[in-house]
Amino acid sequence: MDDPLNVFLWLIFPYICLTIFILGHIWRYRYDKFGWTSRSSQMYESSILRWANPMFHFGILAVFLGHVMGLGIPQSWTDAVGISEGMYHFMAISVGAIAGVFTIVGFIGLLYRRRFTKAVLGATTKMDKTMYFTLGLVIVAGLANTVSGVAGAYNYREGVSIWFRSIFYFNPQPDLMVDAPFTFQFHALIAIFLFALWPFTRLVHVFTAPVGYIFRPYVLYRSRDAHAGSRDVRRGWEKVDTIPKRRPD
Repeated sequence: MDDPLNVFLWLIFPYICLTIFILGHIWRYRYDKFGWTSRSSQMYESSILRWANPMFHFGILAVFLGHVMGLGIPQSWTDAVGISEGMYHFMAISVGAIAGVFTIVGFIGLLYRRRFTKAVLGATTKMDKTMYFTLGLVIVAGLANTVSGVAGAYNYREGVSIWFRSIFYFNPQPDLMVDAPFTFQFHALIAIFLFALWPFTRLVHVFTAPVGYIFRPYVLYRSRDAHAGSRDVRRGWEKVDTIPKRRPD
Protein backbone atom coordinates (compact mmCIF):
# COMPACT_ATOMS: atom_id res chain seq x y z
CA MET A 1 0.00 0.00 0.00
CA ASP A 2 1.65 3.21 -1.20
CA ASP A 3 -0.85 5.84 -0.02
CA PRO A 4 0.68 7.54 3.10
CA LEU A 5 -2.76 8.53 4.39
CA ASN A 6 -4.03 4.95 4.36
CA VAL A 7 -0.81 3.78 6.00
CA PHE A 8 -1.34 6.28 8.81
CA LEU A 9 -5.08 5.63 9.25
CA TRP A 10 -5.06 1.84 9.20
CA LEU A 11 -1.57 1.04 10.47
CA ILE A 12 -0.03 3.82 12.58
CA PHE A 13 -3.10 5.48 14.08
CA PRO A 14 -4.50 2.30 15.71
CA TYR A 15 -1.21 1.60 17.48
CA ILE A 16 -0.95 5.22 18.67
CA CYS A 17 -4.47 5.06 20.17
CA LEU A 18 -3.93 1.65 21.77
CA THR A 19 -0.65 2.85 23.31
CA ILE A 20 -2.40 5.89 24.77
CA PHE A 21 -5.19 3.62 26.00
CA ILE A 22 -2.78 1.37 27.95
CA LEU A 23 -0.33 3.97 29.25
CA GLY A 24 -3.14 6.43 29.99
CA HIS A 25 -4.90 3.98 32.28
CA ILE A 26 -1.66 3.20 34.10
CA TRP A 27 -1.00 6.90 34.59
CA ARG A 28 -4.56 7.62 35.68
CA TYR A 29 -4.57 4.79 38.20
CA ARG A 30 -1.24 5.82 39.72
CA TYR A 31 -1.77 9.56 39.91
CA ASP A 32 -5.54 10.09 39.94
CA LYS A 33 -7.11 7.29 41.97
CA PHE A 34 -9.49 9.76 43.59
CA GLY A 35 -10.77 10.75 40.14
CA TRP A 36 -11.16 7.13 39.00
CA THR A 37 -14.94 7.29 39.10
CA SER A 38 -18.02 7.66 36.95
CA ARG A 39 -18.79 10.92 38.77
CA SER A 40 -22.35 9.87 39.52
CA SER A 41 -25.04 12.55 39.25
CA GLN A 42 -27.92 10.49 40.63
CA MET A 43 -28.39 12.90 43.53
CA TYR A 44 -29.22 15.69 41.06
CA GLU A 45 -31.89 13.83 39.06
CA SER A 46 -33.21 10.28 39.19
CA SER A 47 -36.51 10.06 37.29
CA ILE A 48 -34.93 10.00 33.79
CA LEU A 49 -31.83 8.20 35.03
CA ARG A 50 -33.99 5.37 36.37
CA TRP A 51 -34.96 4.16 32.88
CA ALA A 52 -32.30 5.66 30.59
CA ASN A 53 -29.30 4.33 32.48
CA PRO A 54 -30.32 0.62 32.41
CA MET A 55 -31.41 0.85 28.77
CA PHE A 56 -28.09 2.32 27.72
CA HIS A 57 -25.87 0.02 29.77
CA PHE A 58 -27.68 -3.22 28.90
CA GLY A 59 -27.85 -2.14 25.26
CA ILE A 60 -24.17 -1.23 25.05
CA LEU A 61 -23.25 -4.50 26.80
CA ALA A 62 -25.13 -6.47 24.14
CA VAL A 63 -23.45 -4.39 21.42
CA PHE A 64 -20.05 -5.09 22.96
CA LEU A 65 -20.68 -8.84 23.07
CA GLY A 66 -21.80 -8.71 19.45
CA HIS A 67 -18.57 -6.97 18.49
CA VAL A 68 -16.55 -9.56 20.40
CA MET A 69 -18.19 -12.30 18.37
CA GLY A 70 -18.12 -10.47 15.06
CA LEU A 71 -14.58 -9.11 15.28
CA GLY A 72 -12.87 -11.63 17.52
CA ILE A 73 -14.22 -14.95 16.22
CA PRO A 74 -13.14 -15.91 12.67
CA GLN A 75 -15.82 -16.92 10.20
CA SER A 76 -14.15 -20.31 9.78
CA TRP A 77 -14.88 -21.09 13.44
CA THR A 78 -18.62 -20.43 13.17
CA ASP A 79 -18.72 -22.38 9.91
CA ALA A 80 -17.00 -25.30 11.68
CA VAL A 81 -19.71 -25.51 14.36
CA GLY A 82 -22.52 -25.46 11.78
CA ILE A 83 -23.53 -21.79 11.88
CA SER A 84 -24.05 -20.78 8.26
CA GLU A 85 -23.29 -17.29 7.04
CA GLY A 86 -27.00 -16.67 6.47
CA MET A 87 -27.90 -17.71 10.00
CA TYR A 88 -25.08 -15.63 11.48
CA HIS A 89 -26.11 -12.66 9.35
CA PHE A 90 -29.73 -12.92 10.52
CA MET A 91 -28.72 -13.17 14.18
CA ALA A 92 -26.30 -10.26 13.89
CA ILE A 93 -28.87 -8.01 12.22
CA SER A 94 -31.82 -8.87 14.47
CA VAL A 95 -30.02 -8.88 17.82
CA GLY A 96 -27.81 -5.97 16.79
CA ALA A 97 -30.82 -3.87 15.80
CA ILE A 98 -32.58 -4.50 19.13
CA ALA A 99 -29.42 -3.76 21.11
CA GLY A 100 -28.80 -0.67 18.98
CA VAL A 101 -32.29 0.72 19.61
CA PHE A 102 -31.95 0.18 23.36
CA THR A 103 -28.55 1.87 23.32
CA ILE A 104 -29.68 4.88 21.32
CA VAL A 105 -32.89 5.45 23.28
CA GLY A 106 -31.00 5.22 26.57
CA PHE A 107 -28.22 7.44 25.25
CA ILE A 108 -30.70 10.10 24.09
CA GLY A 109 -32.35 10.01 27.52
CA LEU A 110 -29.01 10.49 29.25
CA LEU A 111 -28.07 13.35 26.92
CA TYR A 112 -31.45 15.03 27.45
CA ARG A 113 -31.05 14.71 31.21
CA ARG A 114 -27.51 16.10 31.13
CA ARG A 115 -28.46 19.03 28.89
CA PHE A 116 -31.74 20.12 30.46
CA THR A 117 -31.13 19.35 34.15
CA LYS A 118 -29.32 22.41 35.43
CA ALA A 119 -27.41 20.69 38.22
CA VAL A 120 -26.28 17.85 35.97
CA LEU A 121 -25.22 20.29 33.24
CA GLY A 122 -23.20 22.24 35.80
CA ALA A 123 -21.33 19.05 36.75
CA THR A 124 -20.49 18.27 33.11
CA THR A 125 -16.88 18.91 32.13
CA LYS A 126 -15.43 19.70 28.71
CA MET A 127 -13.97 16.20 28.57
CA ASP A 128 -17.44 14.78 29.31
CA LYS A 129 -18.85 16.69 26.33
CA THR A 130 -16.04 15.46 24.08
CA MET A 131 -16.58 11.89 25.22
CA TYR A 132 -20.37 12.02 24.72
CA PHE A 133 -19.97 13.53 21.24
CA THR A 134 -17.44 10.89 20.19
CA LEU A 135 -19.47 8.05 21.69
CA GLY A 136 -22.57 9.33 19.90
CA LEU A 137 -20.75 9.25 16.56
CA VAL A 138 -19.59 5.70 17.24
CA ILE A 139 -23.14 4.56 18.06
CA VAL A 140 -24.72 6.26 15.03
CA ALA A 141 -22.08 4.89 12.66
CA GLY A 142 -22.50 1.43 14.14
CA LEU A 143 -26.25 1.56 13.64
CA ALA A 144 -25.71 2.69 10.04
CA ASN A 145 -23.53 -0.37 9.49
CA THR A 146 -26.25 -2.59 10.97
CA VAL A 147 -28.90 -1.09 8.70
CA SER A 148 -26.66 -1.38 5.63
CA GLY A 149 -25.98 -4.99 6.56
CA VAL A 150 -29.60 -5.84 5.79
CA ALA A 151 -28.74 -5.71 2.10
CA GLY A 152 -25.74 -7.97 2.70
CA ALA A 153 -23.60 -6.06 0.20
CA TYR A 154 -20.46 -6.21 2.35
CA ASN A 155 -19.22 -9.02 4.57
CA TYR A 156 -17.22 -7.27 7.28
CA ARG A 157 -16.02 -10.62 8.65
CA GLU A 158 -13.84 -11.03 5.57
CA GLY A 159 -12.46 -7.50 5.79
CA VAL A 160 -12.81 -5.37 8.93
CA SER A 161 -12.66 -8.34 11.31
CA ILE A 162 -9.46 -9.73 9.82
CA TRP A 163 -7.86 -6.25 9.89
CA PHE A 164 -8.90 -5.79 13.53
CA ARG A 165 -7.42 -9.10 14.65
CA SER A 166 -4.25 -8.51 12.64
CA ILE A 167 -3.48 -5.46 14.77
CA PHE A 168 -3.24 -7.62 17.89
CA TYR A 169 -1.27 -10.27 16.03
CA PHE A 170 1.27 -7.53 15.22
CA ASN A 171 0.84 -8.46 11.59
CA PRO A 172 -1.44 -5.63 10.41
CA GLN A 173 -3.21 -5.83 7.07
CA PRO A 174 -4.27 -2.23 6.35
CA ASP A 175 -5.17 -3.05 2.73
CA LEU A 176 -8.36 -4.73 3.96
CA MET A 177 -9.74 -1.42 5.26
CA VAL A 178 -9.09 0.48 2.04
CA ASP A 179 -11.82 -1.47 0.25
CA ALA A 180 -14.33 -1.29 3.13
CA PRO A 181 -17.42 0.95 2.80
CA PHE A 182 -17.11 4.47 4.20
CA THR A 183 -19.49 3.82 7.11
CA PHE A 184 -17.29 0.94 8.30
CA GLN A 185 -14.16 3.05 7.90
CA PHE A 186 -15.70 5.95 9.81
CA HIS A 187 -16.99 3.68 12.56
CA ALA A 188 -13.57 2.06 12.98
CA LEU A 189 -11.67 5.38 13.10
CA ILE A 190 -14.01 7.03 15.61
CA ALA A 191 -14.04 3.92 17.79
CA ILE A 192 -10.23 3.81 17.81
CA PHE A 193 -10.12 7.51 18.70
CA LEU A 194 -12.54 6.83 21.56
CA PHE A 195 -10.02 4.34 22.95
CA ALA A 196 -7.45 7.14 23.05
CA LEU A 197 -9.88 9.37 24.98
CA TRP A 198 -10.96 6.57 27.33
CA PRO A 199 -8.32 6.90 30.11
CA PHE A 200 -9.03 10.60 30.57
CA THR A 201 -12.82 10.38 30.89
CA ARG A 202 -15.39 8.86 33.21
CA LEU A 203 -15.28 5.71 31.06
CA VAL A 204 -12.52 4.37 33.33
CA HIS A 205 -15.28 3.12 35.65
CA VAL A 206 -15.82 0.27 33.17
CA PHE A 207 -12.69 -1.35 34.58
CA THR A 208 -13.76 -0.90 38.19
CA ALA A 209 -15.32 -3.73 40.17
CA PRO A 210 -15.99 -3.85 43.93
CA VAL A 211 -13.75 -6.88 44.41
CA GLY A 212 -12.55 -5.58 47.76
CA TYR A 213 -16.03 -5.96 49.23
CA ILE A 214 -15.68 -9.73 48.97
CA PHE A 215 -12.64 -9.82 51.22
CA ARG A 216 -13.34 -6.97 53.65
CA PRO A 217 -14.13 -7.91 57.27
CA TYR A 218 -17.70 -8.07 58.49
CA VAL A 219 -19.28 -5.01 60.01
CA LEU A 220 -20.29 -5.84 63.60
CA TYR A 221 -23.50 -4.43 65.03
CA ARG A 222 -23.95 -4.56 68.81
CA SER A 223 -27.31 -4.23 70.50
CA ARG A 224 -27.73 -1.99 73.52
CA ASP A 225 -28.77 -4.36 76.28
CA ALA A 226 -31.06 -3.14 79.03
CA HIS A 227 -29.35 -2.65 82.38
CA ALA A 228 -29.99 -1.03 85.70
CA GLY A 229 -30.57 2.66 85.41
CA SER A 230 -31.20 2.58 81.69
CA ARG A 231 -34.27 4.15 80.23
CA ASP A 232 -35.83 4.53 76.81
CA VAL A 233 -34.56 7.43 74.78
CA ARG A 234 -37.24 10.01 74.06
CA ARG A 235 -37.85 11.08 70.46
CA GLY A 236 -36.66 14.54 69.53
CA TRP A 237 -34.65 16.95 71.60
CA GLU A 238 -34.61 16.50 75.35
CA LYS A 239 -34.80 19.44 77.69
CA VAL A 240 -31.40 20.49 78.96
CA ASP A 241 -31.04 22.34 82.28
CA THR A 242 -29.19 25.58 81.71
CA ILE A 243 -28.89 26.54 85.43
CA PRO A 244 -26.28 24.45 87.24
CA LYS A 245 -27.40 22.78 90.44
CA ARG A 246 -25.81 23.85 93.74
CA ARG A 247 -23.54 21.35 95.32
CA PRO A 248 -24.59 20.33 98.84
CA ASP A 249 -22.56 21.89 101.66
